[in-house]
Amino acid sequence: MTHTGEKPYQCSQCDKAFIKKYALTEHKRAHTGEKPYQCSQFDKAFSYRCSLVAHQRTHTREKPYKCNQCDKAFSQKRSLTVHIRTHTGEKPYQCNQCDKAFSYKCSLVAHQRTHTGEKPYKCNQCDKAFSQQNSLVRHKMTHTGEKTFK
Repeated sequence: MTHTGEKPYQCSQCDKAFIKKYALTEHKRAHTGEKPYQCSQFDKAFSYRCSLVAHQRTHTREKPYKCNQCDKAFSQKRSLTVHIRTHTGEKPYQCNQCDKAFSYKCSLVAHQRTHTGEKPYKCNQCDKAFSQQNSLVRHKMTHTGEKTFK
């Protein structure tokens, strides 16, 4: 193991580099689409062993990652990490256009559209477009006559 920060294993298809050879081998599956890890209960396969393990917890309902500040438990470590921000108030996602910061990356992405004007969610029944998916869902109800809940 190297402590120099050197990443000698370079992907030939993109600019990513890795400290360990096995990490490069796994990364290459993002380019090839190879999914060697198969769920034994469903017709579902994964590129990474850790993804299969996380998926299998949906069958076992195992939640090994426990919050030490409340009673919540999670099947994935990443979910616990994000949850802990509700206790700490940490907002690691900073807008580069203004001083706002967010706990969740998806919130930052949605916010950045206020600066760019991007509206990626388009109605397939009229010309309207929206910056957030929930706005499109609400709008589509005007076509169906469905009532929105308030």
